[in-house]
Amino acid sequence: MKNIHLLLILTVSILLGCKDDDCGECFTPPKNFIFEIVDKTSGENLFTNNTFDPENLTITNALKNNEPIDYMFISEDNINLIQIGSIGWETEIVNLNISISDQQIFSFYVDAERKMGECCSYTKYNEISVENSAFEYDTQTAIYKIFVE
Repeated sequence: MKNIHLLLILTVSILLGCKDDDCGECFTPPKNFIFEIVDKTSGENLFTNNTFDPENLTITNALKNNEPIDYMFISEDNINLIQIGSIGWETEIVNLNISISDQQIFSFYVDAERKMGECCSYTKYNEISVENSAFEYDTQTAIYKIFVE
């Protein structure tokens, strides 16, 4: 009988101690957007072959008076990528112009909506598009390969 009483107390304690809405700590950041700029014919990375210099790269938001946005240039093992991690932290629409030496390479449009799920906040992407350039999106690496003539 003592075992049943102890089991009952333990069960009630567990049930009262846990709430359905207690999800613990939860953080779902928006995704990073990663781009590789390559020659359309050869497929060579145009930063790796020194056609472009990362010092001449600018990224601005056309919807906010061409205000510069934060990005990272990743240069490692001759793989040169542009990473943008500032989109989707809040509900927003951005239309980015990616330029090198004042020459627009492509535009990147994102309609992002920050939402609250049952436990965690997350970003829903209503629309993502690359404009003014041919491109491929690799679902395995999540890299947009931008082709430049």
